[in-house]
Amino acid sequence: MAATLALSGSRSGHSGRAARLGKPPRRCHRGTVTTIEAVLGDITAETTDAIVNAANSSLLGGGGVDGAIHAAAGPRLLEACRRVRRTAWRDGLPVGEAVATEAFDLPCRWVIHTVGPNAHRGQTDPALLASCFTRSLDVAAELTATSIAFPAISAGAYGWAADDVARIAVDAVRRHPKPGITAIRFVLFGTPALEAFGRALT
Repeated sequence: MAATLALSGSRSGHSGRAARLGKPPRRCHRGTVTTIEAVLGDITAETTDAIVNAANSSLLGGGGVDGAIHAAAGPRLLEACRRVRRTAWRDGLPVGEAVATEAFDLPCRWVIHTVGPNAHRGQTDPALLASCFTRSLDVAAELTATSIAFPAISAGAYGWAADDVARIAVDAVRRHPKPGITAIRFVLFGTPALEAFGRALT
């Protein structure tokens, strides 16, 4: 059973038991309650409408979350990403931008690919990281998704501290209007990241 920290409201597509943090519900412009929560789990098993892939600019797969999502989605995801490169982003997806593909063998409907800033390459502007979350929500809204799951973009191999990622991510999704989105979930790989997001959500 996944460990869960939640703001408020009901959840979809997850069996973990929520520990309420006492914050009021966040509301989008359409007046629906948006639940924001953090869970310990496997993002490839999420049944939210969309999951977010921490991709690299090539969109051709990699390690970590990117590799796990490509492996679980099957080879058609790579071909879809190649089509995106041929038609929309010939020079690669820029840092902070987002684009969607079908999810293929994953249980969700869409994969939204975004490229996080790499602190090891001097990409330390918080606005770049915030853009990964806001642009992913923009794309989710365009798809009419009602729920979305994020990993801890740029934490770990890209050198950002989990507490910084959590603070920027939570602030970005709270500020976004989130039209039509009723559930936002941060799906985290380890306890330190879960604790960091728990602090950011309180």
